[in-house]
Amino acid sequence: MAQIIPIRDLKNTAEIYERCTSSNEPIFITKNGYGGMVLMSMDLYNRKMAKLDLLEKLKVAEDQLKSGVQALPAETVLSELREKYAKLQG
Repeated sequence: MAQIIPIRDLKNTAEIYERCTSSNEPIFITKNGYGGMVLMSMDLYNRKMAKLDLLEKLKVAEDQLKSGVQALPAETVLSELREKYAKLQG
């Protein structure tokens, strides 16, 4: 469930830090009853950004397919990925 707190509550930084790091949800900060900022842990931020990056790449791929760009066979792509990451592990 979303946490909403007034900006005046930011004075207690230790409590805010604990709320951010123990929750998988952002904290919405209000001023005079209106939303103004969002706080979240770095872990949550990184996960959100990774998801956004993936969605953007999928959108580009989808647009390319719609425009007629020839897709590579899945076997080719997977083979290249296996080869690439096998070198990194070995």
